[in-house]
Amino acid sequence: MISLPHLLIKTVDETLDKIISDKCSVSRFGDGEFHMLMMTGNIRFQTLNNRLSVKLNEVIKSKLEKHIVCLPPIFESVDFMIDMPRNFWIQWLNWYENMAIQYIDMEKEYYDSFMSRLYFVYKDKSKVKARFDKVKLIWNNRNIVIVEGDKSRLGVGNDLFDNCQSIKRILCPATNAFFKYDEILDEIKKHDHTELILIALGPTATVLAYDLCIYGYQAIDIGHIDIEYEWFLQGVTDVRPVKNKYVDESPDGTIVGEIHDIKYESEIIAKIN
Repeated sequence: MISLPHLLIKTVDETLDKIISDKCSVSRFGDGEFHMLMMTGNIRFQTLNNRLSVKLNEVIKSKLEKHIVCLPPIFESVDFMIDMPRNFWIQWLNWYENMAIQYIDMEKEYYDSFMSRLYFVYKDKSKVKARFDKVKLIWNNRNIVIVEGDKSRLGVGNDLFDNCQSIKRILCPATNAFFKYDEILDEIKKHDHTELILIALGPTATVLAYDLCIYGYQAIDIGHIDIEYEWFLQGVTDVRPVKNKYVDESPDGTIVGEIHDIKYESEIIAKIN
């Protein structure tokens, strides 16, 4: 592991506090976003695209006033993780760290991309409930628009968004969403700027949150927050499917059944195929 003394990544709690206090937009980078940025290979739900790589390069070095960029907190130590993710990131760093750091602006202040991964990876899970309580404050009493894959179903069947004022949903392709980027962006821009945009679309969400901030929205690349919350509620200790929800990290998680939920179906205001 390379020593990066000038790379500053704020803690997960500092990240959540920043989002709540400043109502800023959030773009997150994980292994998938770095692969798209560096053009090193397809990921499970997005094939390589030069335009996506160029946009991610713009995002990772951006300096918008109301926008933060989050990186995985792996460059100093991975000892805070349980074995499975720890071993994954050690291997990833061995293969890609030298390349990845060339895209990072060492003069920029970054935040923690695990702000939406609050449960599974941590050895110490004593702060998990408090952090989920904190993340819910982001949308407390807000009207939210969820932009998600067509089988993601964020918050369905749990209380993750029970404290928001209203929910609207824009359903997008579960795979290769970036190929519909302009259509998705135009659909979101139909909404009022007072609405909070929550996006769960892999690397597409990373770019959308940045572009939407430029257009005056608060948009958050919220990633796997719902799956992490489901795993937390169930107390699971391994990666596993969640009934009727798309889980790309589980071998059986992409086989998703249909649901008949009147509330969920009433929230869907647009579908982009």
